[in-house]
Amino acid sequence: MSKTRDKTELARDYFEKGFLLQQGGHLDRAAHFYRRSIEFHPTAQAYTFLGWVYSLKNLFEEAITFCKLAIELDEDYGNPYNDIGAYLIQLRRYEEAVPWLKKALACKSYKNYCYPHVNLGRVYEFKGQWDKAMREYRLALGENERYQPAQQAILQLQARYN
Repeated sequence: MSKTRDKTELARDYFEKGFLLQQGGHLDRAAHFYRRSIEFHPTAQAYTFLGWVYSLKNLFEEAITFCKLAIELDEDYGNPYNDIGAYLIQLRRYEEAVPWLKKALACKSYKNYCYPHVNLGRVYEFKGQWDKAMREYRLALGENERYQPAQQAILQLQARYN
């Protein structure tokens, strides 16, 4: 087995440990294992998930920094674009969020287009652009008909129309 393969496998093992710890709510330990993964073999996924951990600790600026590092490694990986948009929404920087969310939608290798659609809908709803918001929520359901945040957003927005 080559040294590169060993490092890649070690990185994957550390990433998986980090993910399990994160799912269990052990954020500091998860961050440690994501960092170890990055030390051995940096990936866009590891940086994005490290950013996610920071966001769960309400450290959104740091989370954004890690997502930008992920994009530097793989600009076709859609998750960090959406995540940056979501973090900017949390920071109430709605206008800044829009281009990041649109970039997520433009990524060909992204598997969860429902997320940026809902996040764009949230921005439009905040701005009082209800028709645009409804369009995004419906597009989200078109991507994933079971995506509950989109279903709930549509119901809430319909209630506002009445």
